[in-house]
Amino acid sequence: METVFNKPKFSWEEYFSDKKKGGHRYSTEEFLYKEAKEKLFHLSGGKSLLDFGCGAGELLIYYVPNYERIVGADFSSSMLLEAEKKMWQQNYKNVDLILADDETIWDRLNISFDRITATAVVQYLKPEQIDAFIHHAFDYLNENGKIVFFDIIDPRLYSLWKMGWFSQNFRLWEILPKTGFGLLKQVSAILKNRPRDIIGDAYSPYLIEQIARDNGFKMEYVKSMYYEYRYHAILSKI
Repeated sequence: METVFNKPKFSWEEYFSDKKKGGHRYSTEEFLYKEAKEKLFHLSGGKSLLDFGCGAGELLIYYVPNYERIVGADFSSSMLLEAEKKMWQQNYKNVDLILADDETIWDRLNISFDRITATAVVQYLKPEQIDAFIHHAFDYLNENGKIVFFDIIDPRLYSLWKMGWFSQNFRLWEILPKTGFGLLKQVSAILKNRPRDIIGDAYSPYLIEQIARDNGFKMEYVKSMYYEYRYHAILSKI
């Protein structure tokens, strides 16, 4: 008999195993183009790029024309299949797609990169995984290379966003019911052996900065243009 104590352990790999779209605010071509343009600005050049957690390639498709060599990696085979379709439709020849997670990716690479990026990925990693990722990435960066983590959830702003603080229709008296409902959802998630928030974990920029410094990087904090509760972390070798 299955109980709360012996339910199968939740895994993000299983959750994303059949997904075919990334978690972008809008899926229109116009919005994705603008989002990619912002991220290309912060990537600020380079000739080679590793896009870890490339998902269905919604942003990758816009990165490819700006680089001589690109590797896209994700642990969801269904997502990678969608990305492969996009690359095939555009007849892009300078991109390789790899099925891998944050641990296995490094054994699959045979080149180094000017830029290593991950969009809305940090939220699905534990602090020790983030530390290990940055540690390994150091050895796969060319001189003057950078790691750019896009759209990290900011715990200082996420709760406000969930309550509707950034909405033009925000009403202060609506906070308590929403807060109570949110607590009930968290309790239900715990009982079902699921994350308290299906969107993943939020991390303070101060934590990411400390992990970056411990691995020989300095960090620049940049607020996301299109997601009020997210920020970008740009890591450069010290």
